[in-house]
Amino acid sequence: MSNRPLDSLPPTESLELENGLTLVPRVKLSFTVYPTSPSVTKPVDEWKVKLTLIDFFQTSLSVPVTVPEEDLEIQPLGDLKKRKREDPVAQGSLFIRDLGFLNRSTRKNNAEEEEEDAKVLEEKFLDWRKHTVEKMDGMELNLEGFKYKLNVVVPASDDFEAMRKAWEEFYAFGNRGHSRSGKQEPDTIVVRGVPSRWFAEPLVSSKPSMLVTHSIFSRLGNIRNLNVAEDNDLGKEAEEIGNIVSGLNCKIVVQFEKYKDFYNALRVLCGRSLQKQGSRLKANYVVTWEKDSFFQNSRTHIQERTNKMQEMAARNYRSEAPRHQQRISRLSPDDARRKRFKD
Repeated sequence: MSNRPLDSLPPTESLELENGLTLVPRVKLSFTVYPTSPSVTKPVDEWKVKLTLIDFFQTSLSVPVTVPEEDLEIQPLGDLKKRKREDPVAQGSLFIRDLGFLNRSTRKNNAEEEEEDAKVLEEKFLDWRKHTVEKMDGMELNLEGFKYKLNVVVPASDDFEAMRKAWEEFYAFGNRGHSRSGKQEPDTIVVRGVPSRWFAEPLVSSKPSMLVTHSIFSRLGNIRNLNVAEDNDLGKEAEEIGNIVSGLNCKIVVQFEKYKDFYNALRVLCGRSLQKQGSRLKANYVVTWEKDSFFQNSRTHIQERTNKMQEMAARNYRSEAPRHQQRISRLSPDDARRKRFKD
């Protein structure tokens, strides 16, 4: 468990948050299985694919790495008889958590040396991940006489450098984002695929709480705006997150006060899973940066809805007023006196 500042936290160390939650390091790789022969009509054996990959990490790398079976997910794709020649037969993801071998044995004593140590560890981590992907990508699998080929990538939500380049290009020619000095920069992150109950008030509700969520994410920086809600519409993102159940997970949008806080928070969240004290479950969430001004759009939508309701109320008032006035004018003073007498 690390107490380092976020900007010097290496990708191989955990970070403790509030509410018994911890960010634990991982390497996530996404893979796709393609048959090398177009005549393949038999579904791929998921268990044998898993065994082949587990064996690869034990025997084919410079340092053996343990990948438990539960950290390997694979799903068959479509009807093999209807697939096109170039279509894959399965896709999946794997999580490498056994990263202790990357940590340096020496520990630094002062802040400057500790920061330098973190940079070395990060470079070592990135080099190892790149080497592993290159070695796996294009790897052949021989399963029951059929040959397959793997396509392996680091998913976009786990590649911080790729995201950084993406937002730099996005804001290079646009006039959007957080800006106080004229330079446009992002300030909002989105986290999806975390259990709602981990962000709820204990013994009160199973739904995510704004107060609890704020206390958890405040560890990552000063928050300007926050939104948390049940994630009932995961859509295509569900394929990337993995085996998740709609309604049991939540979507969290955090806007930070400063670009530095946003940068460090995204860097720390990227390449980690969330774990709850006392639970064996690891939430393999997806994190990304927000480029559509979520909170500004939300305020605009609320204002538009308020204005529309006010306009409808005004129209109703205008349409009712003449009838009300007409009814009053039909009643003479004598009629009014007779009505009061009867009452």
